[in-house]
Amino acid sequence: MNATIYDLDGDESDSLELPEVFETQYRPDLIERAVTVAQANAKQDYGSDPHAGLRTSAESPGSGRGMAHVPRTNGQAARVPQAVGGRRAHPPKAEKEQGKSINTKERKLAFRAAVAATVDADLVAERGHEFDEDVDLPVVVSDDFEDLVKTKEVVAFLEAVGLDADVERADEGRSVRAGQGKARGRKYTEPTAVLFVTSSDAGPSKAARNLAGVDVATAANVNVEDLAPGTHAGRLTVWTESAVEEVNER
Repeated sequence: MNATIYDLDGDESDSLELPEVFETQYRPDLIERAVTVAQANAKQDYGSDPHAGLRTSAESPGSGRGMAHVPRTNGQAARVPQAVGGRRAHPPKAEKEQGKSINTKERKLAFRAAVAATVDADLVAERGHEFDEDVDLPVVVSDDFEDLVKTKEVVAFLEAVGLDADVERADEGRSVRAGQGKARGRKYTEPTAVLFVTSSDAGPSKAARNLAGVDVATAANVNVEDLAPGTHAGRLTVWTESAVEEVNER
């Protein structure tokens, strides 16, 4: 399978024979499992204060008074779960292990399948990405892209290749989050757009990282979550020529 190499002007400059990793069989079951495991292992420990509801001098009056054996302070019940301000019967505990595991071979196969899914135009379109019909996937750009430092240069490249509509879709889809997340540093949500994968020597693209919905990664660090956000594979991805060779070595 061959891929077209675009220059920064959006013209076809050369062709590249894609390595074997781009021909891996599509395995949505493994991709979903790998992403779910990664998300579970990234969770922060969550639990209540072990002494919550117990900081009280309330004592039970004991037997012989014709009243329940409930700890009280000045007649007010405390400490027990059924009392106002009392402890919770079964609170979430921070020591609980929330992580999940996956076999190493399954995780590696899921990654290869997610990489191969970036070639399937039907899968990419099904995720909601917008791009010109004449665009050949995967989009491979020359290594000159890694030297770009200005965002407007990346925008010009996307317009020339025919991927700019996807960034516009993400920008227009930005909305205020529902619920309490607004007050916790994540006020807005926006659709996922293009993923730029560059070589490890160049590092993540600083010129592309501020575009709406765009993520940047290196071939050494790109993972299944980057390639299949929300467990759905087929993300619209732009690879540099060096990144294609490096990801195959992984």
